[in-house]
Amino acid sequence: MTDHEYWMRRAIELAGRAEALGEVPVGALVVADGNILGEGFNQPITLHDPSAHAEIQALRQAALAEENYRLPGATLYVTIEPCTMCFGAMIHARIEHLVFGANEPKAGVIHSADAFGEKAFFNHRLQVTANVLADECSQMMSDFFQRRRAEIKAQKNPSQQKPS
Repeated sequence: MTDHEYWMRRAIELAGRAEALGEVPVGALVVADGNILGEGFNQPITLHDPSAHAEIQALRQAALAEENYRLPGATLYVTIEPCTMCFGAMIHARIEHLVFGANEPKAGVIHSADAFGEKAFFNHRLQVTANVLADECSQMMSDFFQRRRAEIKAQKNPSQQKPS
């Protein structure tokens, strides 16, 4: 198992915590020098906070631990390709390396929906490693949304539910 796989497994565990709360299962952690500085999981519904994505939660915790909003030399691990907001926060935090699991075709801005890392107007560049345990991360998302769709369908058609 590589270091990236080791830390991504922890991110997957954190994603499971989000899922247990009914949140989209995304987990993230910030690591520097082999130590976890911060970790988080999606909680926008639970916290009534649209910015409570896993990456933001992990960055906030890491910044508090380091007593600095800049996190040079740190690596952020996340199960899903980051969105615009989370990428911007990583730039401001000066994250050195981003490692993510599965692509996010609708909102991922590393290479799926856009390629923000290639934009000349950003004042910081970060190294990116993609597709670490991608199948596992992708399956977790697929399973979550499949269950969610089934729940919604059952709520709309209560007479078609199977008897207990």
